[in-house]
Amino acid sequence: MIAQYGYRDGSGTYYISIDTDLCDGCAGLEKPKCIEACPTGVFEVGEDEIDPFRDEPVAKVKEDHRNRIRFSCAPCKPASGWEIEKLPCVSSCPRKAINHSW
Repeated sequence: MIAQYGYRDGSGTYYISIDTDLCDGCAGLEKPKCIEACPTGVFEVGEDEIDPFRDEPVAKVKEDHRNRIRFSCAPCKPASGWEIEKLPCVSSCPRKAINHSW
């Protein structure tokens, strides 16, 4: 499943997508890679909101960042010329489960 966190407004569509089939919450690591890589603390790891019967935790966007993703992620996205693959959260994910929609 693809979990999408974010919003759409008059200026665009701003989502972070996490493939919950790929994400394992960085099982076995003390601190998940996406949490470690994100300078603004957008991510947390916890119960899968899409599949509450799933046993292993998954990465997700913290509730207080979901309606301001555009601004929370701005420090990692220069005004022009950025590439999704080079964003810290995307490049740090060992299972390639994180993506940005804009």
